[in-house]
Amino acid sequence: MNFQSQKSLLQIRLSKKTALLFFAIVSTIWLHAQEITSPDKNLSLKFELKEGGIPSYQLSYKQKAVIKPSSLGLELQNMPSFLDGFTITNTAQSSVDENWNPVLGEEKTIRNHYNELVVTLAQAKNNNRFIRIRFRLFNDGLGFRYEFPKQNDLSYFVIKEERSQFNLAGNHKIFWIPGDYDTNEYAYTTSKISEIPSLMKKATIDINSQWPIKELAVQTPSMMKSDDGLYINIHEAGLINYPAMYLEVDAVNNKMMSHLAPDAVGAKGYMQTDAQSPWRTIVVSDKATDILASKLILNLNEPTSYKDVSWIKPVKFIGIWWEYFVAGRSTWAFGKENNVKLTDDFTKLTPNGKHGATTERAKEYIDFASKNGFDAILIEGWNIGWEDWINNWKEEVFDYVTAYPDFDVKAVHEYAASKGVKIIMHHETSGSATNYERRLDRAFQFMNDNGYDAVKTGYVGKIIPRGEHHDGQWMVNHYINVAKRAADYKIMIDSHEAVRPTGLNRTFPNWIAQESARGTEFESMGGLAPDHTTILPFTRLMGGPMDYTPGIFQTDLSYYGTGSSQRVNTTLIKQLAYYVTMYSPLQMAADIPGNYERFPDAFQFIKDVAVDWDNSYILEAEPGDYITIARKAKGKNEWFIGGITDENARTANISFDYLPAGKNFIATIYADAKEANWNQNPQKYTVTKVVVNSKSKLKQYLAPGGGTAISIKEANAEELKGLKKL
Repeated sequence: MNFQSQKSLLQIRLSKKTALLFFAIVSTIWLHAQEITSPDKNLSLKFELKEGGIPSYQLSYKQKAVIKPSSLGLELQNMPSFLDGFTITNTAQSSVDENWNPVLGEEKTIRNHYNELVVTLAQAKNNNRFIRIRFRLFNDGLGFRYEFPKQNDLSYFVIKEERSQFNLAGNHKIFWIPGDYDTNEYAYTTSKISEIPSLMKKATIDINSQWPIKELAVQTPSMMKSDDGLYINIHEAGLINYPAMYLEVDAVNNKMMSHLAPDAVGAKGYMQTDAQSPWRTIVVSDKATDILASKLILNLNEPTSYKDVSWIKPVKFIGIWWEYFVAGRSTWAFGKENNVKLTDDFTKLTPNGKHGATTERAKEYIDFASKNGFDAILIEGWNIGWEDWINNWKEEVFDYVTAYPDFDVKAVHEYAASKGVKIIMHHETSGSATNYERRLDRAFQFMNDNGYDAVKTGYVGKIIPRGEHHDGQWMVNHYINVAKRAADYKIMIDSHEAVRPTGLNRTFPNWIAQESARGTEFESMGGLAPDHTTILPFTRLMGGPMDYTPGIFQTDLSYYGTGSSQRVNTTLIKQLAYYVTMYSPLQMAADIPGNYERFPDAFQFIKDVAVDWDNSYILEAEPGDYITIARKAKGKNEWFIGGITDENARTANISFDYLPAGKNFIATIYADAKEANWNQNPQKYTVTKVVVNSKSKLKQYLAPGGGTAISIKEANAEELKGLKKL
């Protein structure tokens, strides 16, 4: 072989080695780094293994960093953790684009469109024990979760802590409440992330049954805005058989990390494979309106397995409720005694003369509901046990089937039925979940026997089993068990003081609403800041519908002559707007009926407004400042608009381009008067009618702490005569 031939052979061999080396390098990179984009290409997710086999992800939006490289994993009790030592054994990518219809909702049809990456990670040092991390990237954000397949070396394990990091790209503006294992009922603080440590003590106000987290932490949903105009919301979806997640805050480095609610012995979760965590969600956009329009959290929940959902209906109701807080004439309790047992003879108690849930009072509310077209009335305090129900950590507190001597269950049921009105049951547990579970079937059967098809549950107080928390794994499973058992009896659930929602109203559609935040009742207990309800839709309502209990017309509570100087910090018109901006298929007209009779023209909007929708249009929004939303009623050519502002006067910019083209409609505009203000002249308003079409535009004045509400209906030529065209 000559020199030239030897040289050519050497080059061929070198080329093969180079190719093999290149292939090895590329293969190594492929095994350690994967990237997917959202369907619209605006979001990009990168996953890789860092040195030591540590899983890491990062997220960007339009090439702006949202989450910088952040580690993933879980620390386990008494066994090796899922934190490091991983190799990638498999990756898989797929795409889904489908539509589905919620039973009740803000949209008749929801699009579920995402690109998915599933990474299988094995630990050679632990007999190749493996987990999966599943990422779903939507146009509006990211969801990821941990999956623990069934395998020889992983059957049962206990979570010590989840270590999912959210390494933020800057010192963002954040709307937050303190991390707490037992309550979500704090007022919101708006600050920079770096300011959270100095503000935490002030933010952690006294609340019944609180358990603030020792570490610096905030609740989810956590809403943020970056200096370069990105809106970022971190929460979770599909919270089942797992404790709720909070966010520990490193305020120096702008980092957050998951923190789970513990149980009575400090464990964070008891798992058996096959199993998975809830989804961790990051909704992101450069438009605030996109955050409110996002259906990412709903999409990450499983479809319902209920075969029949025909009995699940939207509800508009009134109730014997607000008078307990403001009027000074009513109490939940029947007797004067403060030490009772369920075995006592309650007919022998000394009546306090202020019991609210009497047969006569119930009939008055039924008459009002029937006259004004409401579906139902809520009656709180009808059942025995309210004399010493709170702050005693009492287990046998209510039985849910025995009425006080002055409340005739059968008579009230028959009277309501004759008027075409349903009764909403009330099951306060005082935190005694064990007592409630023992009595659950009997209580639901009682409801079936007496014509009740919806119940408001409550969890005021420290939890029993003692040592458990409202947001721990045991209670998370309790709430779901109640919803599932209620479905067996065709009963709808509205839970108060429960863990914050995570989109489970898709999976359990009879769980139609929750409170789980600081609602209207706090307007009588210190008040709510005028910006509170411009924040809630970006935080608490990201997870699901809220029973906010709006509609308070008498906002100055000194009106009742009880000595209270408290006021509801809104205008009357802002209360109307809540029926559109605070989504729920269960909406209460929460004020005392007599107050609605004083303002019949404004009350008309509450009577007219829908509670279930075909479409929703987020017209404008800025967290903490203002929100304007339009919605189309389910199955009707009727639209309703709600606009609210914070403590500042504002002009809402309202378009009507969602109306069918070429047709005219009558718009009834409920507006703050020029002299109105949340703390002066809150009841000053105007009601006007105009003609609108799809080309109309409206600049509407909102008073400080005020709002606007608009109803739009089809009309014939005769009805349109004489009306001004907008």
